[in-house]
Amino acid sequence: MSDHDDIVCRIVRGELDAAVVLRTDDLVGFLDHRPLFKGHVLLSPVRHVDTLLDLPAELMTPLLTTAQRVAAALGTELGCQGTFVAMNNVVSQSVPHLHVHVVPRTKGDGLKGFFWPRTRYADGEMETYADRIRAALAG
Repeated sequence: MSDHDDIVCRIVRGELDAAVVLRTDDLVGFLDHRPLFKGHVLLSPVRHVDTLLDLPAELMTPLLTTAQRVAAALGTELGCQGTFVAMNNVVSQSVPHLHVHVVPRTKGDGLKGFFWPRTRYADGEMETYADRIRAALAG
């Protein structure tokens, strides 16, 4: 287990609650608690990796193919028209653990340039979204 104390490592160790939508030996995906849009998933290596430059070659394919699966699941389950998939690398990386954002998008959703307003889930809504995305990934 990692001795790092960032949010992702703490989620991986079970020290922080999170709406986890997938977990493999290599990756964990969970809902962002302050999403751009509801269903916004953060996908990270289970082992601590600071940035893209530190990502071991053997995790590159699983990370990208899983991001692709999550994007497809969001389209299937949430009915979004597309996704925004992004990764900050040091600058604007709010958590010092590599994570890929997979954000559901629809035309006219208001996301423009780098103005990224955040939203919040109503009580119980986050787990409902997580359940739906987990089901889509399992199916």
